[in-house]
Amino acid sequence: MQTNETNPEKQEGQKEEKSSLMEKIQQLGQTNVPQLSQDSKIHCLTIVGQIEGHVQLPPHNKTTKYEHLIPQLVAIEQNPNIEGLMVILNTVGGDVEAGLAISEMMASLSKPTVSIVLGGGHSIGVPIAVSCDHSFIVETATMTIHPIRLTGLVIGVPQTFEYLDKMQERVIRFVTSHSNVTEEKFKDLMFAKGNLTRDIGTNVVGSDAVDMGLIDEVGGIGQAMRKLNELIDHKKQEGEGMLQ
Repeated sequence: MQTNETNPEKQEGQKEEKSSLMEKIQQLGQTNVPQLSQDSKIHCLTIVGQIEGHVQLPPHNKTTKYEHLIPQLVAIEQNPNIEGLMVILNTVGGDVEAGLAISEMMASLSKPTVSIVLGGGHSIGVPIAVSCDHSFIVETATMTIHPIRLTGLVIGVPQTFEYLDKMQERVIRFVTSHSNVTEEKFKDLMFAKGNLTRDIGTNVVGSDAVDMGLIDEVGGIGQAMRKLNELIDHKKQEGEGMLQ
């Protein structure tokens, strides 16, 4: 015999599940966090808008918060169901220390990683893009390379200038050690005099980034996914070889 009565416990469970799903979308911009993802061996991490660090940005800014990314990266490293990480970038840059922290964590992951620059990978987005095992950029995407600055104002305190100079060296060292671009070439792009007068840095588009050694390959999401699967298979073969 059928009944039209609804189970109150089932209704309550559905409400809680929906509330939890909405919270994940609002907080992390995705429906599945790494700990719960059972559908795929690859986790996709998106970095869009401005990278928010120690200072909270205005609510109208589209941001990626580093305090959201860092726990996800730790969970990706710990979760045995996740075998590879796909990083999708479309960022204007942002907080330098937060960007470097994210870059260092990605570079130190034991699992294969691939990045793809869509739209833009500007400023501190450059170290994040090159931190992965293999990097892609689409033909129309751009990357802006410029010196580190706090604001557009003149720096009047020597200690502040020295701090920025040291941080700049950290960025240069990281990018050149995780890509094929030479330190001399990267500094030329960073300090190009003609562009500095307009305070925009040097814009590198698509295949130019590959020719300079900054990015590994021109390609879209299909090529990036194939490469990540290749890296995952290669890592498995290495593990099997060590066991024999």
